Amino acid sequence: MPILSTSYHNLHYVTAGESANPPLLLLHGFLGSHLDFAPIVSTLSHHFYCIVPDLPGHGQTLTQPSSYTFPRTADSLLLLLRSLNISQTHLLGYSMGGRLALYLTCKFPDYFVRVILESTSPGLKTAEERQQRREHDEAIAHRLQTTPFPIFLDQWYQNPLFNSLKQHPDKYAAMLQRRRKNAPAELSQALRGLGTGQQPSFWEILQQIKQPIVLLVGDLDTKFVVINREIHKEMAARRQSSRKIVENCGHNIHLEAPATYVRHVLSFLKIFSGIESV
Repeated sequence: MPILSTSYHNLHYVTAGESANPPLLLLHGFLGSHLDFAPIVSTLSHHFYCIVPDLPGHGQTLTQPSSYTFPRTADSLLLLLRSLNISQTHLLGYSMGGRLALYLTCKFPDYFVRVILESTSPGLKTAEERQQRREHDEAIAHRLQTTPFPIFLDQWYQNPLFNSLKQHPDKYAAMLQRRRKNAPAELSQALRGLGTGQQPSFWEILQQIKQPIVLLVGDLDTKFVVINREIHKEMAARRQSSRKIVENCGHNIHLEAPATYVRHVLSFLKIFSGIESV
């Protein structure tokens, strides 16, 4: 797997597909790695040049102290694109990766053509909420460093966001096996620096985003159904934005329903990329 050395990270990443195809940058969620997207990349790479990094604190990426942050992670990801001679790309992010994708879209709009946000929040609206979330995340980070990792993972996936994952026992077991390859100390730093409490609130500038955006959310993920309904309402005047609710899915749509997920992604991107219907 290639490595890009920046001032902040030794960024591990994989690519798939022909470099002449339209590029697509994919950003995984908390506890994940580039491996999480393997099932969908196997199809998407027929149409796109897929770039899939391990985000800071995850997989095989190494991070300098104080560089588990939105600005420094964004800098390294933009350097990755430039190192691949990519001036513009489509962008897809899931959960933590979706929040990072939204940060990139808002801060560096010229790089990103079309954006897919899966199970994503624009952040917390008040400073008080963000402070409370930082305290909450600090407690989780402490648990990561003091609890045997398999026990932590079992506790983490008791969260109602992930209830429907357990309806797919083989996929769930394979996901846990991938998760165990991460280093808990690294994950704790990622949570401290890239958690929701550290994310700037983008609620007030959603209407200013120019790129077409599709919001993907599982119908069983009730918390994010509400959040995405509000995002869609804020962006309702923008005809290029849409919301897709995927049936019988929770927070992790690309794992639970990869074929449906890929259809939604291609349906959104094919309009702009000249690919044929699936």
